[in-house]
Amino acid sequence: MSDSCQHPAIATGKVFGMLDFERCWRATLSRDTRFDGLFYSAVVTTGIYCRPSCPGCPKRKNVSFYRSAAAAQEAGYRACKRCNPDASPGSPEWNLRADVVGRAMRLIADGVCDREGVAGLATQLGYTTRHLHRLLTAEVGVGPQALARAQRAQTARILLETTSLRITDVAMAAGFSSVRQFNDTIAAVFDRTPTALRDTAALPADQAAGTIVVRLSVREPFDGPALLRFFAAHAIPGVEEIDNGTYRRSLRLPHGAGTVALTPHTGYVEAQFSLEDIRDLATAIHRCRCLLDLDADPLAVTELLAGEPLMAPLVAAHPGLRVPGAADPEELLLHTALRQMLPEPQGPMAATALTRRFGRPLPSPSGAVTHLFPTAQTLAEATLTDLLSDKAAELLRRVATDLAAKDLTLSDGSDRTETERRLMQTGLSGHSAAYLVMRALKDPDVFLAQAPATGQALQSLGQPTDLAPMMRRAEHWRPWRSYALMQLWNLCPGGTQLFAPAQRTTPQPAILAA
Repeated sequence: MSDSCQHPAIATGKVFGMLDFERCWRATLSRDTRFDGLFYSAVVTTGIYCRPSCPGCPKRKNVSFYRSAAAAQEAGYRACKRCNPDASPGSPEWNLRADVVGRAMRLIADGVCDREGVAGLATQLGYTTRHLHRLLTAEVGVGPQALARAQRAQTARILLETTSLRITDVAMAAGFSSVRQFNDTIAAVFDRTPTALRDTAALPADQAAGTIVVRLSVREPFDGPALLRFFAAHAIPGVEEIDNGTYRRSLRLPHGAGTVALTPHTGYVEAQFSLEDIRDLATAIHRCRCLLDLDADPLAVTELLAGEPLMAPLVAAHPGLRVPGAADPEELLLHTALRQMLPEPQGPMAATALTRRFGRPLPSPSGAVTHLFPTAQTLAEATLTDLLSDKAAELLRRVATDLAAKDLTLSDGSDRTETERRLMQTGLSGHSAAYLVMRALKDPDVFLAQAPATGQALQSLGQPTDLAPMMRRAEHWRPWRSYALMQLWNLCPGGTQLFAPAQRTTPQPAILAA
């Protein structure tokens, strides 16, 4: 697996954190939406910053470019009212990079700065606050506080435009420490008062009480139906549901539980959140973006894969395939441990039985989504042998114990190589560990040659399925092997078998009855 991977548009134009002016200017003249989120253009004469695709026509001499909306805000620019640059897709660079800056950007997006402060962010990354600030400033143009402030402003705008919460409640929910700080930030970033922002938007007439509806921006092309098929093949009943083109699931968030219903549309994904604590909105949005891989750059992936003979027709038939992420990495890890040990269909049935017995019921179910998956702490202390085989119970308890003790973490700030090594130390196979690094840590360059679905897809294409030839072929797909893998898995009818059959044991009655 690759330790780091930069987006080509950034890697070729960046020198010590600076953007190449000529490249950015040409991208701005093209009004190409694929550059939205990669950088921002600021106009000195108007004092605003925009997406590269904004239809405005500034003069070249009046334009500067910034790596982040936060950097433009810190320089004194306000968000353009025409193109809403703060609502553009995030830069794919931060999801792809495995270094400390990429990990820090993902943790900030997850709300760590608001919950634990800059000191907590630095501790998770293993750096001092001073060194972390220096690294982020060199790469992004601002430190963690400014990045968190920009995210709070965006969350506040969403709440003002999509909910009927009192403005004072919006301020607290978005993470501001005072209403005065909230008012000052909204005025500085959007050049409008909170009341004016709310007056420009209206709640949908059919919006349910307590529901927050958000449009998640997407880089086109985006194959939403393929993601729904993947989730349907691996859903845990009670925790997840696919119904009429919508994916629903429960969410375990820092301040409480919630549910989300995600419906892909052309150009965006509609997300309907129901949260116990409104302070979790920014974190919930970030985790859903990761789950759906919305900040990927499909054109960069296509450009490489389309040049390889085997992949070219697959990419042409299904452009915009994404790599499914994880809304709850801990849940994905525990479920993966079950699926490694139990043959189909015992793995999914065991997950369902564990959810019914040990999962927390939701106070307000959404469709067939009724529970949170059990926590690691709960499973570490539970009696599992009446539900699982001895070997499966042993592995699940070992993984759960390590998670509960924080000896094993799977988060936006985790180092991919170290996490993969640590996962295998708990007893997970190299295949399972790589699968988790691909989905939970968003590594774009994983190739799971031993997955039955991989061999099945290659066989259908008339390709050799021995390990050595497969790995040699996959070398042509670097650094996007995870996306090539999804193209292969998309060929598998009736679901995707990812784990080789385990040694069969006598089925457990409790599992079969679940």
